[in-house]
Formats: sequence, structure tokens, C-alpha cells
Amino acid sequence: MRVELQRLAALLVLACAGAAAFAAPPPPVPVVAPAADPAASAPVSLSARKVYEQARSQLVQIRTVLKGQASQTSVGSGFVVSKDGHLITNFHVVSEAALKPERHELVLVTADGRETPAQILMLDVLHDLALLKVQDPKKTSGYDALSFRPDTDKLAQGERMYSLGNPLDVGFAVIEGNYNGLVERSFYPQIFFAGSLSGGMSGGPALDQAGRVIGINVARRVDGEQVSFLVPASFASALLARGRDAVPLKGNAWPIVAAQLTAHQDVLTERFIAQGWKPGTHPRYSVPVPPDRFMRCWGSSEPSRTGGLDFERSDCVMDTRIFVGEFNTGTIATRHEAYDGSKLGTMRFAAQYSASFRNEGFGRLGPQHQTKPQCHEGYVDRKGLALRTVVCVRAYKKLPKLYDVAVLVATLDQPQAGVQGRFDAQGVSYASAMKLAQHYIEAYAWVK
Repeated sequence: MRVELQRLAALLVLACAGAAAFAAPPPPVPVVAPAADPAASAPVSLSARKVYEQARSQLVQIRTVLKGQASQTSVGSGFVVSKDGHLITNFHVVSEAALKPERHELVLVTADGRETPAQILMLDVLHDLALLKVQDPKKTSGYDALSFRPDTDKLAQGERMYSLGNPLDVGFAVIEGNYNGLVERSFYPQIFFAGSLSGGMSGGPALDQAGRVIGINVARRVDGEQVSFLVPASFASALLARGRDAVPLKGNAWPIVAAQLTAHQDVLTERFIAQGWKPGTHPRYSVPVPPDRFMRCWGSSEPSRTGGLDFERSDCVMDTRIFVGEFNTGTIATRHEAYDGSKLGTMRFAAQYSASFRNEGFGRLGPQHQTKPQCHEGYVDRKGLALRTVVCVRAYKKLPKLYDVAVLVATLDQPQAGVQGRFDAQGVSYASAMKLAQHYIEAYAWVK
């Protein structure tokens, strides 16, 4: 099951990265060969052609280029939302320019091939959005802006949608698909779009048949299934309202990213603790397993093939991860493994059980992003249930006062059986890290 979870995570990627040949960010973007691009062969209806022709002049390609050079480092899509030259795209499309403005700048390319520089006014990192404005508004004069579909006009399941953008840097295109509601168990609302987004379409709009913006392209699966994801348009509309008159960002955006992550972790910590734990997770112990409200849990069992250690495993992870430029953070995961070593005997079980506890790692990100882990090991008595615990924290170097915390727990009451658990929270304050660690450890108990 570990393999299955890793596979699912790899399949779900941000759809920017544009043409695989260009993009360094975002990090885990698999290469998509142009020959396999479904956008190139998908049939297009008359309604799709009509929507595309009406919106074509409001579409832009957004290129991140090295300052002083003509070389582009990544490409994405965007669209005009005001006659004053405001545009919406994804944060991950412009993250290099936002986080390393000394090296990168943004260039917009319209559907008729005109180029103009753009500036970043405001970011919404939690919903992966950015508000831009062209430096010279005259460059977009004469264009109509796309309008947002009102929240009061609810979408119907199966309603036709049209996603627009510049896939793989080969030209502007329209992808037809269906609205399938919001993604279940997502921490932040996301639209489940039954259509195939391609790399380079991130930040482009998804429109209804009236040409109104429903969502913003943000992520896709890369295994050929018709499953993609959109940011609901209401978040882009709110960002435009907040940032319409903002001055362009000066300096790098790390302080903005840190402030938004701090707000995110406050809400995440509160909701995670408030939801409690599932009952009946082990016949002997209460083992902390979260409800499936904004996490997905998967179980597996592994009988030993050599007459040794049998175990059952449960993994719970959030689909929501906050992309902050060079890595993802802002998520929670739990895992536990129940071991049965009755075939081994006490000495061999103790050796393997202890080795399993020791082989856990804390090196998710490299030293360029985080400090060395600071760990504390101890023993806890939970009303007669002896636990071995390790709590480790690592600080982010570019995100002040935010940490990753990992908690390891092993039960010690049986000579040939036991449970080991792990809890991880990323991008949390020290106070939240300690609160979550205590919440996790205190969930272990005898079954009454």
C-alpha cells in the first residue's frame, strides 16, 4: 500500500510546468510527451469553438524568463479580468518571479503574439492563485475582460465546461469536459473537472457555456484518465477585489508565503484536533486514526513470507499540500503498523521491532530548506500502557517560526507483539507542533 500511495501522489501534479522541457518548478512534475497529449486529439464541439473564439482575446501565456536573457524557465496560462490590465493565474506559474525576483521576471504573450511585461500585485498561496497587472495598461486596451459566474448561479452535476490555456507551449487550445462537483475530502474546495488538462495550462480559465469563469486550471493526473482539478472562481474573484488597487510586490514573497501558511496551520491544527479519532482501531489498544473528513486512509496487511514478522498497516494522508515554490508543506499524515512476532520468539521479535522503530527518517527536505532535526526521546505511561516516544522538529530556513514535527510511538507491553505509530505535520508553529504531538500521544490507551 505504501507503493500505491506514492503512486497516487505522483499521478496528481500541478499542471503548470509547462512543457516538460522548460520547467524546473514545481518540483514533482513528470514529463508529458507531446505525442501523448490528449488535448491534441480530443474532439471539439461547436459550443467549445464558440466559447473559445469569444474568450481567445482574453487569454495570455505567462512566461517566466531570466532577467537580461531571452531564456524562459517556465510557462503557464492566465486570463484578463479587468480593462485596467489585471490578470489571474496560479501562484505556481509565477512562483520563480515571486520568490526570486532578482533573477526572474514575467512576460505575457497574448493570443495574437504580442508580448508585454507584468507585475505581481497579490498572492493567494493557499488556493494557488496570483493577481498580476500588465506594466503598461495600454497593451491590453481594447480587450474585454472575462467575468466570473456568480456563486448564486450553482453549477449542475454534469454541466459542460471548457478549459482554456496554452498546453505544452504549442499554442492556445480549448479542452471540453464536465463539472463533477467538488473534490471530496479536500481541505480547501476544488472542482473535479472531467477533462484532461495538459502541462502549460495552469492558470488558464475554465468557462461555462455563457463564457463566464467557473474555475482556474490547477492540477491534473498524468495517467491518461479524465480527472483534473480547478480552483473555484470565487477565490479568484475575491483576490481581484482585495488586490485591484495594490502596489506591485517589492522584493521576494517569502514573508507573504510565511504569513499565509501561519494562518493555514492555525485553522488546520484546530480542525484536526476538533475532529477526534476513529474508534475500534485495534483489538488491544486505542490507536490514533483520524476520521476521513479531509484525509484518506488506506490499510494493508503483510503476512511474513519467511515465517517471521507479520504486520498490518494503516496510512492516512491529506490530498491538500501547499506549494510554496521549492517544496510542498502544510499537510498532516499518520501511520501505524501492528506487529505480530509470535513466530519469532521474544529475542528475535525484540530485535526486529526495535530495528523497525529506529529506521524512521526525518530528512524530507534537504539542508538548504531546513535546519537539522532536534529530537527528544522518552517513555510515557498512559495509565499502565508503556510507550516509547520520539518527537522531532525541524525549522524552515525561509519560513520563520514554522516547523515540521514528527512523532514516533511504540507500545512496550507485550514480548512478541506491539504497535508502532508515526504522526507528521508540516509547516506548523512550535506551539501547534507541541499541541498536535500531545494530542497524538495521548490518543494511545488500553481498549476499555
